[in-house]
Amino acid sequence: MSASATVAVLGAGSWGTALSLLLCRNGHQVRLWSHDAAQIDALQRDGENRQFLPGFPLPPALTPTTSLDAALAGATDCLLVVPSHAFRQVLTLLPERLPNDSGIAWATKGLEPKTGQLLHRVAHDVLGVNRPLAVVSGPSFALEVARGLPTAITVAANQTAFADRIAHLLHSERFRAYTSSDIIGVEVCGAAKNVLAIATGIADGLGFGANTRAALITRGLAELIRIGTALGGRAETFMGLAGMGDLVLTCTDNQSRNRRMGLALARGMNVTAALAEIGQEVEGVVTALSVHTLAASLGIEMPISEQVYRVLYEQVSPEQATAALLEREPKPELG
Repeated sequence: MSASATVAVLGAGSWGTALSLLLCRNGHQVRLWSHDAAQIDALQRDGENRQFLPGFPLPPALTPTTSLDAALAGATDCLLVVPSHAFRQVLTLLPERLPNDSGIAWATKGLEPKTGQLLHRVAHDVLGVNRPLAVVSGPSFALEVARGLPTAITVAANQTAFADRIAHLLHSERFRAYTSSDIIGVEVCGAAKNVLAIATGIADGLGFGANTRAALITRGLAELIRIGTALGGRAETFMGLAGMGDLVLTCTDNQSRNRRMGLALARGMNVTAALAEIGQEVEGVVTALSVHTLAASLGIEMPISEQVYRVLYEQVSPEQATAALLEREPKPELG
């Protein structure tokens, strides 16, 4: 455990709240920021995040605030936990409030919706290429982190010392943080696995069973490696916590919003109704479009992700999408 720090956590959803609780348990002071005044009022009034993570009292070391200046003033570290569509917007608020050499980490999993860019590229656009940057990713449900259940994640950074710093802030007896220099690989894993979780949710919702789920996860991993290495990631990253670990978690447990999206689609719900039922961000929906565009531009075959895109954006039924996958010609598994 590192020496006490003051961390600004930007984003008060379930994951931002869970990481804030973890940081407080590790002896740090946390300022939890949201632009939503009603949400912060509720956190202050209720002493917990009843909307996104009920049942976990906010400790005295955690201060909810709507003032970004107050959140960042004197903060030793900054951790963004906002949806991918808000990532650039929040980043643009930071340069004038942070020293030029201050590092920024994020636990957002996704691509920028409009551009399809990896989030570190967005950070380069907004902050320049010299600032320390890190992404926190891996198999981690907010509820289980809040409960203090054993969890392991990856911190990938462009500077070794910054990866070590963020990992030490988070690391504890029940939360293991491993470091990596492969930001690209870790980001691709965190984003694209959500699309595959929608696919496994659809398959399970249609009653296709454990054999199908295992096949989708395994062939989905091949798709992750294909696009991730084409973008510059290292193949071994996809076999680690941020890759295989997060893929298995997201595809097999109903705590996953993306998996629940697939289950809802299999029941005949449309995307809008399913999003309303889930009630939180489902990153795989927007990521499916970005992955579709990226794969086409790179000339990469991603049949499972492509069928998820068709269900979400081309009104193809889950049954039709599944049939399209099953009717593909035989091919070598590797190569």
